[in-house]
This record gives sequence, C-alpha cells and structure tokens, in this order.
Amino acid sequence: MDIHEYQGKAVLKSLGVPVSKGIAIFDASEAEAAAKELGGPLWVVKSQIHAGGRGKGTFKEDAAGDKGGVRLSWSVEEVVQNAKEMLGNTLVTHQTGPVGKQVNRLYIEFGSDIDKEFYLSLLVDRQTSRVSFVASTEGGMDIEGVARDTPEKIITFDVDPATGFMPHHGRTLAAAFKLSGDLAKQAAKIGKILYEGFLAKDMSMLEINPLIVTEDQNLHCLDAKISFDDNALFRHPDIQALRDETEADAKEVEADKYGLSYIALDGTIGCMVNGAGLAMSTMDIIKLYGEEPANFLDVGGGATTENIIQAFKIITSDDNVQGILVNIFGGIMKCDVIAQGIVTAVGEVGLTVPLVVRLEGTNVEAGKKIINDSDVDVLAADDLDDAAQKIVAAVQARRKG
Repeated sequence: MDIHEYQGKAVLKSLGVPVSKGIAIFDASEAEAAAKELGGPLWVVKSQIHAGGRGKGTFKEDAAGDKGGVRLSWSVEEVVQNAKEMLGNTLVTHQTGPVGKQVNRLYIEFGSDIDKEFYLSLLVDRQTSRVSFVASTEGGMDIEGVARDTPEKIITFDVDPATGFMPHHGRTLAAAFKLSGDLAKQAAKIGKILYEGFLAKDMSMLEINPLIVTEDQNLHCLDAKISFDDNALFRHPDIQALRDETEADAKEVEADKYGLSYIALDGTIGCMVNGAGLAMSTMDIIKLYGEEPANFLDVGGGATTENIIQAFKIITSDDNVQGILVNIFGGIMKCDVIAQGIVTAVGEVGLTVPLVVRLEGTNVEAGKKIINDSDVDVLAADDLDDAAQKIVAAVQARRKG
C-alpha cells in the first residue's frame, strides 16, 4: 500500500526523523490560511499523487507546460494562485503515463535553505532476505538515471537482522554521503531510526529524495515515499486508515474487499485463475497466441462462491474485456465451487463476451456437471494450451465479425 508524501512525513516525524513543517489541503480555499500559518518568505506547493516525477510533470490545463507539480511560491497570493491552478487538474509525469492523475490534495510546506542534497532509500533485498540501504550523493535527481550513467555514485549495503543497525552501518552511510563530524553522527542516527521504523511499520520501501543538509548544517528529510506490506496491514490499523482509494483502480479496491488479488492491465482477455504462478502462466500463454491479458486475478485457494461471483463481476466491469478465460487447477480450491460461482455470476450480470473454462483437480467432474447442466454459453477446454487457443480464436473471430 502506498501513501502520500505528507502522510509519509507524518510517519517519519512520529519516529523522530526531522521533516519540514507543512499542511495538507483539499480545497483551494484552505491555501491562504495554511500559508499564513506556516509563514514565509518561501513556501513549496506540492501535488499529492502516487507517482514520481511530480516536479518535472506537466498539467493538462497548463498550455505552456512549464510550471510542474511542485512549485516555489514567494508570497501568500502566489500560494493561493498555485493551489487554484493545481487542485482538480490532471498531472502527467513519466510514471503516470499520458493519462495522468488528478490532483485532489496539495501539501504546502515551509521552504528550506538547501546546502546539499542526497538520495536515501531502504527496501527489501529479495536475494539476501535483508533490508538494504541505497545511498547516493546525487540527491534530487532521477536515481535510475544515476544508476545508468554514474553507478559508482550509488552505495548499497544491507543489515543483518540478527544484529540490527550497528555503528559500522552508520559510518558506512555517512561515508556514502561524504559527511564528517556532527553531520556524520546525524546520518548514523537517522539511519538507525529509519531501519527500526522500517521493520516496526512493516514497510516494503522507503525513499527520501532528497535528504538535505540545511544551511545551518542539519540533516532534513525533504520528501518521503513509503510503501507498506499489504499482508501486514492488519497489524497497523493507523497505517491502513491512510489509504487513498481515489489513487487506486476502482476494480482493485473492490477486489481487495473480497480477498482477491487483482491487478488491472491493458489487454482484452479477462483471466480468473487460482494461484499466482498459474495466473502468470495463463497470461503468458494468452500473449503467446496473439492477445493480451486484461488483468491478473488470483482467487486464491479458499475462495467461496461469493468470491467467485464478485471476481466475475469485476472482470466484466472492465470495458476492455472482449473474452474471459477461467483456468482452475483444483487443489485446495474445489472445481464445483468455481463452477457454481460462474453460473450464478452469469445469471446475475449476464454474459456478452466469449467464455472459456478449463477445470482440473478436486471435484472436477462435479464442476463440469454444474456447468453442463446450466444454460451458460461456455466453451470447455481440456488443458491450458487448448483453453488459450480457444479464447484467443473466439475473441479474434468476434472482432472480425
């Protein structure tokens, strides 16, 4: 789960990390009061969307395309004007794609005097099964570009969970930033706080870009991008309450309510599968035969008839779906439960596109009988290869005719 910058900074502040003072607003009418409360002479007005590259982004209603989604403001009047221009407008960045994202929140922040900028992130290294630090003196820049052009400027190290963050980790972090004296001590302190907070809050990624040295020689977090492990959110109701559902695909939000793993894609064939590996294989074979999957959807091993009904409704709510492939290998999941869910769902929402069903495993004969005895217009498949060929052929024939 991702959260906004201002929410991330609130989390960091609660851990004891130095952050700038700021106020989130949801309506342009709140901008003047927020600016006056913060005081000047410099304010930074930041678009709050779940995407990077905001400063270099462009608004669709900004014909000149030269103001971006992060703006310096030197007066209260300028803060208000920027808020009016940004709120409700669509910001396009290299991460949003050409569609962009509507800005529904702004973060008005007290301007900082910057002496140096660094890059710092923590993430889970799946090769070592440890939390890794990524640090660079090239803060405020696209870290992917730094990794491509000057990889020697990026320092990485991981922390053994048996020992936790040790003094030598702090020295390594300070050396990566080329800091000494009191600033080196500050870097070590912040590194320890971030590592312990990363574990305590079940984060999956924490990025601070930039981490700055202020003119009075203090380290300060000027940005914060935090992602949390969805599987651990039950331990953190305070974090779960920060979810902004307007930033997610509505179908993904609905799927989450029923314990379904759903990710919307850009293709034409909707997929309903049990098991992540089988779902990936199903998508791959659809591509092999010339079409694209419209979604990743894993109903899991313990899905009920109600879960299957909701999964079918979510798939059919996608206007891009021109055909549906159900691929179930019943182990824990029972084929008759899937079959009953499909029949019930089709009865409730109707079926306007080709449907191919491949069932194998536990209660497979009972499942096939449920479908065969129903009036659902379905193409049966013997195996995955057969299923993929049939749904691709059906979709392409329907498109032509």
